[in-house]
Amino acid sequence: MTRSYANVQTALPGPKAKQWLDRRHDIVPDGVSYGIPTFIEKAEGAILEDIDGNRFIDFAGAIGTINVGHRHPTVVRALHDQIDRYIHTGFNVMMYDPYIELAEKIAALAPGSFDKKVMFLNSGAEAVENAVKIARKYTNRQAVVSFSGGFHGRTLMTMSLTGKVRPYKYEYGPFAPEVYHAAYPYSYRRPASMSDAAYSQFLLDELERFFITEVAPENVAAVVMEPVQGESGFIIPDKAFVQGVYDLCKKHGILLIADEIQTGFGRTGKYFAMEHFDVEPDLITISKSMAAGVPISGVIGRKELMDDANSGELGGTYCGSPLGCSAGLAVLKVMEEEQINKRAAVIGDKVMGKFREMYDRYEVVGDIRGLGAMCAMEFVTDKESKTPAKQLTGQILKEAQKRGVIALNAGVYDNVIRLLMPLVITDEQLDEGLDILDESIAAVVAKAEAVK
Repeated sequence: MTRSYANVQTALPGPKAKQWLDRRHDIVPDGVSYGIPTFIEKAEGAILEDIDGNRFIDFAGAIGTINVGHRHPTVVRALHDQIDRYIHTGFNVMMYDPYIELAEKIAALAPGSFDKKVMFLNSGAEAVENAVKIARKYTNRQAVVSFSGGFHGRTLMTMSLTGKVRPYKYEYGPFAPEVYHAAYPYSYRRPASMSDAAYSQFLLDELERFFITEVAPENVAAVVMEPVQGESGFIIPDKAFVQGVYDLCKKHGILLIADEIQTGFGRTGKYFAMEHFDVEPDLITISKSMAAGVPISGVIGRKELMDDANSGELGGTYCGSPLGCSAGLAVLKVMEEEQINKRAAVIGDKVMGKFREMYDRYEVVGDIRGLGAMCAMEFVTDKESKTPAKQLTGQILKEAQKRGVIALNAGVYDNVIRLLMPLVITDEQLDEGLDILDESIAAVVAKAEAVK
């Protein structure tokens, strides 16, 4: 079928990509994964073109780092301007103004009716590590609580916080001590006898009991929570649960750390997903889309928490690089001028509308969910049993790649397709991509039925 944007003319990998893929296998460890067996030549907006000339609609967004699109002109100009001035001095050697300006703007946007301070780092995992450091220093407590199914990174502390064993933790122990995991609401798989409200209350009651049976609240420095769990398949808690966790934290003098690394900068239709829940976290970790693909991360926190550390206890050689800060300022400019948050809501409505159609047509689509443009479909063998269909999900993703759409899997059972398209995607590109995804599901289901 002729397409306006997606155009895959070779097998994947194509001849040029095959040569590079062979070299990749010779030199890069197999533990470094890849989603599609090809190599990029150029990218623009929501369109990727590989070295064999194949074009793809990007529904992955570099795992959620490209909310304002690939090579947005405003970001490109900002980077060129910064390179013309200087590339790096080390903020702890000679400071630079983009760091200060970006920190001021982010602090003003972040939820919380209190004075804030901001520090910048390199990666999402590093941001979470530092948020834990800050919380422990301020509270003089050691324990940290995170949630089952959560993902926070691949370093020792963040791997310990992560609530999924494979592929992140298996055979990589022992893990950091004084890390505990509580249950997180997964509405689709809640007991059938429970309403959403009853389920959330049950889990909050269990969290109260957790502080009796697992760890004393007086020893807990922080609770680390994704407002929407990303790697677990875009699991969205209800407002009562998030507010209940916040209330428990306040009751016991525990700090709440919101991990907004995947949810931040417009993905859910807000600058920060916690805004949907009317909660003011003590600390917020950010990264991914804050600089349109340039590595940078940060921690936003109450002023008194951030100021408790002594000079030299926070930071690092490349933390808050000038290139990252300049790109971050450009991203915020684009978000304001192009009303990216509003656009995310529009995209989310369109995606969920299409998802509802597919849910009604396909027995293998067990659940659909979304907050803003953070949307996902969970695949099962059938709607009644809800048995996870991991293999089927992988086949659908490969079929979509062959037809010109790149998307990602997720989920505790690896049976979820999540969409993280750039929020500058046009309606025409979005519609074409969703149609291709629909066709890919139909093709895989038909093939599976023919085998039976």
